Amino acid sequence: MKCGIIGLPNTGKSTFFNLISNSKALSKNFPFCTIEPNYGVTKVIDPRLYKLKKIINPIKIIPYKIKIVDIAGLIKGSHKGDGLGNKFLSHIRETNVMIHMIRLFNDISVLHIEGSINPIRDKEIIDIELQLKDLETIEKRLEKITKKNKTNKSINILKQVFSFLKKGKNIRMYPFKDDEEKHIKDLQLLTIKPVIYVCNIDNELNEEIHLHIKNMKKIVETENSTLVVLSLKKNCYGIDKVLQKAYSLLKLQSFFTVGKEEIRAWSIPNPCTAYEAASVIHTDLKKGFIKAEIIHYNDFIKYGSEEKVKKAGKFLWAGKNYLIQDGDIIYFRFKK
Repeated sequence: MKCGIIGLPNTGKSTFFNLISNSKALSKNFPFCTIEPNYGVTKVIDPRLYKLKKIINPIKIIPYKIKIVDIAGLIKGSHKGDGLGNKFLSHIRETNVMIHMIRLFNDISVLHIEGSINPIRDKEIIDIELQLKDLETIEKRLEKITKKNKTNKSINILKQVFSFLKKGKNIRMYPFKDDEEKHIKDLQLLTIKPVIYVCNIDNELNEEIHLHIKNMKKIVETENSTLVVLSLKKNCYGIDKVLQKAYSLLKLQSFFTVGKEEIRAWSIPNPCTAYEAASVIHTDLKKGFIKAEIIHYNDFIKYGSEEKVKKAGKFLWAGKNYLIQDGDIIYFRFKK
């Protein structure tokens, strides 16, 4: 599961990537200083780990991680291949969630490819390029399948989504019914991906920037997406919020293993059975699975120890088909 950082050139994508992944991706004041994508892994800070630490006092805590991809800046005409656009769009296709960086900092030493600060315009440039690519993808599919079957249900769904896109709307806003979405799933369309909009601001906010942020919030709310305002000049200010939201959009959840040596958070899909979760730790746990001993995080915090949780009747013995709940503390019993 990957998060892709997208946006116009010189918005702070590579700087953001370097901060969250402790990488050294090239970050320069010219368009396309990133050509090949940079890949990294970042830790997602979960406050629950630190509350568990206060009670258990382990030697170390290990957060969960997500994969991050720094993708080169898109420009007008990217859907046609301008600025190596086709290559960059293919990199977006490989991601599950987009982090859309939008420039709101006034630094004359850093070239703005559009010449001025205008976040709504910049957002629309990226939206349009992704929409045009999706229109192209759907059109090719329609040409292919209509030759075979003119009454195919997929054709109707594709035509409806195509019309929706032509109105300048991202597919993530389309009101799918029942199992309609399955008819386009294999196309890996770009505008169906969930997105977090990140406004990169100066250290100081003026009235103009406040107005830009206000207007951006209105637009993002209509998409039911998230807007995060941060300053990369202040390093990690606001970054944790971006990563936590990205984690939830990836449709992941966490369970914990605890002990005096370490407390560790593990990432799993949602939903996920105890049997499937066991293999995340080690395949031997899945092969020899007997049962899972489970205490929910909230109960552990409330009662303060495993013994007190058991006395309160909040301890659970679970079999293979138990669906993991976010925040479960698990000890797997297995045959060696």
